[in-house]
Amino acid sequence: MKSRELGKGGLEVSALGFGAMGLSFPNAPTKEESIKLIRSAVEHGVTFFDTAQGYGENELLVGEALEPLRKEVIIATKFGFKDGDGRLGLDSRPENIKAVAEASLKRLRTDVIDVFYQHRYDPNVPIEDVAGTVKDLIQEGKVKYFGLCEVNAEIIRKAHAVLPVTALQSEYSMFYREPEDEIIPTLKELGIGFVAFSPLGKGFLTGTINADVELAKTDARNMSPRFSKENREANQALVDLVISIATEKNATPAQIALGWLLAQKPFIVPIPGTSKLHRLQENIGGANISLSNDELHKINSALANIKIIGERYPAQVQQKLGK
Repeated sequence: MKSRELGKGGLEVSALGFGAMGLSFPNAPTKEESIKLIRSAVEHGVTFFDTAQGYGENELLVGEALEPLRKEVIIATKFGFKDGDGRLGLDSRPENIKAVAEASLKRLRTDVIDVFYQHRYDPNVPIEDVAGTVKDLIQEGKVKYFGLCEVNAEIIRKAHAVLPVTALQSEYSMFYREPEDEIIPTLKELGIGFVAFSPLGKGFLTGTINADVELAKTDARNMSPRFSKENREANQALVDLVISIATEKNATPAQIALGWLLAQKPFIVPIPGTSKLHRLQENIGGANISLSNDELHKINSALANIKIIGERYPAQVQQKLGK
């Protein structure tokens, strides 16, 4: 697999990463199956793995899976919630950041965290203090690179002035294009990488979820207004577009969605997650999708005429995120 550079500090990762969060969700594979899947990703050329303190036992899983392959991979994790639980609120106080780093190092079975993200902006702690604390951890050799998640351009600039931000992680896909307005131009200007989570629109862009599909009661997508039956039906035009492009390119809809993201900017690295080996192999095929300028223009012109209905999070979550 081809590689991409995040930031200006020499961090090189595979063009597609792996988001491990889903391996700690209900109905996830067994621990043994998950470890096998993560190691299969490495065998297929994936070198960039994403986890977080806030993903339950996920760091333990990722740490065990990657310990024998540690020199071949880049591991990113996150801090910023009270006791690692987003339901308990935010906590980016310097002492908590340092405590999380120590605990994450142990759970990940490593002596250094490659990318340490602030999971969500904490309005009670100046971002300059957050950046300064991570800078201390870098100087101590416990962290290599600093990242932010889901913040606006003003916060990015303030943090970057204290410590170069290597990567911003936010949602981005054909299904959610808000970062194109302000975030991506800012990242390009400052030389910061963009790690795109939910690059397949939480599965919507795979073409396997339409209005007739009944989501399981435990499915996290039930909380998203965008995934209500009515909104899935209203947004079907987007899926139809992706399917038509996939047919023309002899690819799958998921591969087109990932190929489109990779074609937007050379500093974008999608991190699709999956619990199935055949989906992993399919996603990796998305890194080989080549879209000409004409094809991109045609796709983007069609996207401009499709209005996405429904918010991605419930109102109370949107409010917390400042959206």
